[in-house]
Amino acid sequence: MSHARSEYEDFKKIAPDVYDLLLALGQLAAKAGLDKQLLELVKLRASQINGCAFCVQHHVLLSERIGVPVDKLHLVAVWREAPIFSPRERAALAWAEALTCLPDGISEEIYAEASGEFSETELAYLTSAVVSINAWNRFGAAFRWTPAVRPAAAAAS
Repeated sequence: MSHARSEYEDFKKIAPDVYDLLLALGQLAAKAGLDKQLLELVKLRASQINGCAFCVQHHVLLSERIGVPVDKLHLVAVWREAPIFSPRERAALAWAEALTCLPDGISEEIYAEASGEFSETELAYLTSAVVSINAWNRFGAAFRWTPAVRPAAAAAS
């Protein structure tokens, strides 16, 4: 079991300008009108690829709060084999994976699929969301931020 080198809350104090910049960048795609559930799936998938436990847990919990179907959360790691994802979600997930793993650049096929589902502006903002989560993943993985604990269910009255 690995131990945190520092924590997420420490990062806010150590580098508040970097924190604020990354937070703002990560919010732009939703402010531009991209679907928040789709963005959470993309952020979750990139976080899985990058091995950032903190970010995986953060985006699972956030996805649950905004109503992402639990089946999608369970299947996002194998989205290509799961028919539950829409063509737009598939294009976004393929785009996120391609931007997260760049050894060969972005193929014409993936670009064509993404640009067929997203306008030029949407694709720019989707890219900003992927860039942002990849940056967060680098901090979370480097410092081994401790994943959040799932909040306990509210006690029945």
